[in-house]
Amino acid sequence: MFDLSGHSKGDSGESGPRNKEAGQPREKTSRSIINCPSVLTGLSREMRTQMNSIVAFSFLLNNKEYSEEEREEFSTNIYNSCEQIISLFDNFLDSAIIDTGNSGTESVLCNPSVEFGTLFSEFREILKKERYKDLILVSDNQSYLDSEYLIDTNRVTRVIRNLFQNALNNTKSGYIKVGYSIRNDKLTCFVVDSGQGFFKCKEFLQSQDLSQSLSKFNDTFTAVGLVLTRKLIQMMEGSLWIESNGLTGSGIYFSIPVSRVVNPEDATNKFSNTMSTI
Repeated sequence: MFDLSGHSKGDSGESGPRNKEAGQPREKTSRSIINCPSVLTGLSREMRTQMNSIVAFSFLLNNKEYSEEEREEFSTNIYNSCEQIISLFDNFLDSAIIDTGNSGTESVLCNPSVEFGTLFSEFREILKKERYKDLILVSDNQSYLDSEYLIDTNRVTRVIRNLFQNALNNTKSGYIKVGYSIRNDKLTCFVVDSGQGFFKCKEFLQSQDLSQSLSKFNDTFTAVGLVLTRKLIQMMEGSLWIESNGLTGSGIYFSIPVSRVVNPEDATNKFSNTMSTI
């Protein structure tokens, strides 16, 4: 098993620390997305496609000849196209901001059980939509009780949402499994699916030349989302890797360093319990 820089990984899925310990600079894993003509061309094409879809279904929606059920389907398609446009531009603009160097990490104190519980509930609500009726969500919840950690929750949840959306786009039926664990001051998260996107995702995650990768898999939406994912994990000093799940399903994992915060009262109580009466 290898991470996205080609370094070998152990059974735990954590990349070896040798380069970091040697003080070598972190490898730049992706070129500036705003300087990639293929991305800009794909962005323009995707935008026109979705806008044409919105215009067409809006026209049909105003046609009284269609039944209420059909008109509801038109509304759903309009909403889906709007979601695609917003998500695509969010990912593209955030990636461009990172390229300019005007973005940094910001860790906050949080309870992982609460944060991930809320996030996975959000995913369950999404899968209640009719278009996902053939998909189920499996969540691997870890309980950390009242343990609190310093985690860049905004970027971690953004990465997981991107990976979940990627799994949705590549999985028409079957399952998506999400989960996390914390061990040895490392937060490891994963999104595994039974879909068809492994080779495409692997190409975009490992790509050093997006133009070449887009010539193999003409999917700007996936490319932009996964490029942003990789950049966010780099910013958090983490590692990212992908494994096959079955023949064509994907398992995308990432690991970042975190710090547990010890409550002073807990430490005092623990110390008091070791005292003996004289």
